[in-house]
Amino acid sequence: MAELKKLALGWSDEREIDKMDVSDWEIAPLHQDLKRSRKTAKRGVKAKILEDVPEYVLDNAPLVHLYSGENFWPSHMAEHVKHLQPFEGLTLVDFGKSVDLENMGGLNARNGTVFLTSEVDVESRPKWLHSWDGIPKPFPDNDEDDIPPSGDRDSGSPPPKERDGSTWWDADKQHPPNRIALPKITSGSGRHFPHRSLRRSFAEAQRPIVANFPKDNKPELSGYSKAPAILVLVDKGAGIIDAFWFFFYSYNLGQTVLNIRFGNHVGDWEHCMVRFQHGIPRAMFLSEHAGGKAYTWHALEKRSQKDGKPARPVIYSAVGSHAMYANEGLHPYVLPFKMLKDVTDKGPLWDPALNNLAYWYDYEMDHEEENTLLKGEERNSLTPAKSNPDAPTSWFHFQGSWGDDIYPLRDRRQWRLFGEYHYITGPLGPKWKYLERRKVCQTEKCTIVDSIEAGKKSAWY
Repeated sequence: MAELKKLALGWSDEREIDKMDVSDWEIAPLHQDLKRSRKTAKRGVKAKILEDVPEYVLDNAPLVHLYSGENFWPSHMAEHVKHLQPFEGLTLVDFGKSVDLENMGGLNARNGTVFLTSEVDVESRPKWLHSWDGIPKPFPDNDEDDIPPSGDRDSGSPPPKERDGSTWWDADKQHPPNRIALPKITSGSGRHFPHRSLRRSFAEAQRPIVANFPKDNKPELSGYSKAPAILVLVDKGAGIIDAFWFFFYSYNLGQTVLNIRFGNHVGDWEHCMVRFQHGIPRAMFLSEHAGGKAYTWHALEKRSQKDGKPARPVIYSAVGSHAMYANEGLHPYVLPFKMLKDVTDKGPLWDPALNNLAYWYDYEMDHEEENTLLKGEERNSLTPAKSNPDAPTSWFHFQGSWGDDIYPLRDRRQWRLFGEYHYITGPLGPKWKYLERRKVCQTEKCTIVDSIEAGKKSAWY
């Protein structure tokens, strides 16, 4: 890694790098990376350097409006895995111990794909599926705190260059801003549902959802949820930091068409990402199902803070699917005539900055470990932040699904219509959300819109 950086900068002697002026804003981040790399090498493979979460990341953390009529709330992933068993196909994996966040990476040693499968029929609606104790305590209702978005352009192209000529929307350690490079082409990693010829009539109606969550849930702080968000910080070099906020739910309830529900699955990972340049937020990506949209920072709705800190962005989580949007209302997607619709509103406001597990992720080191470590061995590419030095890391490297495999059509719970299934495959974890991305979006094709209205007109699919 260090050799690649030296070649990219035109140096062959490491001593010359130590002599350079670290005040140069384009070079300094790489200089610090090289020093950190050398220090880690001297301390050995097992060395871990804990770093703080930058204050600007928390000051600009998103506030998430959950849907007022939600039934499946933010979940603690440690509690989630207690109710699952690892399966390969129809075979229970003999893991020799209970699966937890400290050992999940060991399941990668299996020869096949592992699915963490619910021990009970999820249509019986067990309590852990709802995670009622993850409901955040609402913020005080004060409309004066809301700041409307300032974006007013309807742009279908990348944002204009900043005054310094920066190209922050397309950068990584090997391609810092202001360097001209061809876009990196990556292969897709999405799962495809198997084609099945077996036909059967629709299954019996599942157990109805009853919003009977406890009313005595009183978290300590406004916006606090007992279910932690996951913050993954990725240093792209040259002052570019991507802050990924991941939100986990034990169940994804799909949407309905003609009173028929599609897209249910056990486990649900959604995320947003804020791209910073030298501590300044430039843009945010919001995940929607298999894709998502990106917005310039000024385009987002904000909520002011009383302590003089910058106003924070407000985003919306759709009922059931938990897809992320920049505004409340109806959000049609997929199928002919946009018959599937997500819905968002100003429900409970969740502040993930109050309770989170924070990490730093080095994707270059991860690629190196992929080639040198045996499956199941401890990795150092994900390091807990100083705020939670003992946070588990094995779960991050788990290569399987956080829920059941797709049910066959012979299963009473399954049906298919318009090419869409009632139950689909559980999701992969945060590591597989293209964290090394150069562009702001999760896919290589990326348009950053300058207003919420422009976002309503565009689609990721």
